[in-house]
Amino acid sequence: MKRGEKMGELKLDLKRLRAERIAKGLDQAEFAHKLGMSRSSYSKRENGLVNISISELARMMSILGFNKDNLSIFFTQNVPIGERKKLRGDKKSE
Repeated sequence: MKRGEKMGELKLDLKRLRAERIAKGLDQAEFAHKLGMSRSSYSKRENGLVNISISELARMMSILGFNKDNLSIFFTQNVPIGERKKLRGDKKSE
């Protein structure tokens, strides 16, 4: 990577969060209760309408049984289009 170029940003994968919640047999209301919030508040977070704070994410991961060593499955890297083309070897992007 050249100086001044931006790396892709990490983004919380809300679909994965939802899938893991469902895999644990928890509906939104049960999960929200364990987090100490209303179902509506949790739903807004799971649907991306409200940002999830670091402390909320830590509690969610704990309830779902994940630790810091396996948190990476909940993140995707948002790579700019130009960089994606370079990674694929697309000659048109050069």
